Amino acid sequence: MLNKQTAQQLLFEMIQNESLRRHCISVGMVMEAYAIKFGEDTEKWAITGLLHDADYEQYPEQHPNIIVEKLRTMNQHEMAHAISAHYTKWNVPYETLLDKALLACDELTGFIVACALIRPTKIEGLSVKSVKKKFKNPKFAAGVERDEVKKGVELLEVDFNEHIQFIIDVLTENKEALQLSA
Repeated sequence: MLNKQTAQQLLFEMIQNESLRRHCISVGMVMEAYAIKFGEDTEKWAITGLLHDADYEQYPEQHPNIIVEKLRTMNQHEMAHAISAHYTKWNVPYETLLDKALLACDELTGFIVACALIRPTKIEGLSVKSVKKKFKNPKFAAGVERDEVKKGVELLEVDFNEHIQFIIDVLTENKEALQLSA
């Protein structure tokens, strides 16, 4: 049975890079919080966020196929589908709220962590306005595809400002675990 503890063990077996681990853990936390908000399965949503990039470090050219296949062999088809759809250019249909939420949370969570890491106070006091200002600067966190963030927000049907604040709040609540405290 796949639970959060087993998923985290799998993540740590597959990823050695601390930054990528933090990204996966933070997306898992944000997804779990959204599951609570939407009345969805918190364990499933947390695991989906936790494992969405689990194969990226070892198999960047095959990402996300390795983790998707591993989840399918565990009969975790909904999680596998969401992970296979967390980038619009892969042309996988967005069928469930889980699919849409992962797309909406992945890049933006990473972006907000990047915003926090350059501040002396880290996540403390980070504002929506500050995140949006950095978002408009294509040179800041240049690897974050702004179009992916916008498409995710559109598919999840959430207000962009509220979505940013929601993620900031989750990261702030978990700042010690994520090493985002000053």
